[in-house]
Amino acid sequence: MSALVQIQTGQPSAQVAAEREQQLLAKLAGLPSLIVALSGGIDSAYLAWAAHAALGERALSVTAISASYSAFDREQVESFLRTTGARHEFVETRELENHAYRVNDTNRCYYCKDELFSVLDAIAAERKFAAVAYGVNADDTFDFRPGQRAAAEHRVLTPLLDAELHKPEIRFLAQRAGLPMWDRPASACLASRLPYGTEVTEERLSLVERGEAALRSLGFRQFRVRLHDTLGRVEVAQDELPRALTPEMASAIANALKVAGFAYVTLDLEGYRQGSLNEALRKSAGT
Repeated sequence: MSALVQIQTGQPSAQVAAEREQQLLAKLAGLPSLIVALSGGIDSAYLAWAAHAALGERALSVTAISASYSAFDREQVESFLRTTGARHEFVETRELENHAYRVNDTNRCYYCKDELFSVLDAIAAERKFAAVAYGVNADDTFDFRPGQRAAAEHRVLTPLLDAELHKPEIRFLAQRAGLPMWDRPASACLASRLPYGTEVTEERLSLVERGEAALRSLGFRQFRVRLHDTLGRVEVAQDELPRALTPEMASAIANALKVAGFAYVTLDLEGYRQGSLNEALRKSAGT
């Protein structure tokens, strides 16, 4: 393994991160048993690792499969499982059967998480697990996240948040633990690529997934394909933007996304930014 990444200037030290990890492990070890919602992102993967380390077979990681969950995310989960040997199951969720979810208003994430936690609650009740937890961290309170309301309603535990762990610390600790996705860019469900008000359908989710798979095959690492009717708006990270803007690569991106099914393709000159579809909410609120 390469040398451990350094926690960025202005963030707590590696020693503080390690102390917070010990606090996390101690709190998890005090639970009789636990189900962890594992999406395949770094936060949930690190929490699943910590639960497995603290509780062993008394911890169960569960990954929800639906049309909004990409094949790439499943690959990340399977890589995690090969590395850790954590106890795990895949289950199906049916958020697309909920009209309120498909309408895709600003509460879409709430309905999605409500479905997820309802499924996990049922497993916990049937198998007598003491609690359910998910991977919200100390940085996640600064963006619009309706899913946190669903978590609160279902009394889902928030161990990373309780331990005051921030994203750079989680990456540092995950790399130290040997987790393969320690440096994975932020991820979210495929429905997050659809602007509010655009109905969530399996066809649209599949289109977005094909578009993002095409970008990944071109060597891009951090990106989103935002769907606007038949147009794909491509966001790539600032450090990857110069490569995307070359005439050859711009043509390759356009061709790949048209093969994937988009009628038109545009490259966002502002680059990738997490939660960019929430910008309209902030503008309407006058912030």
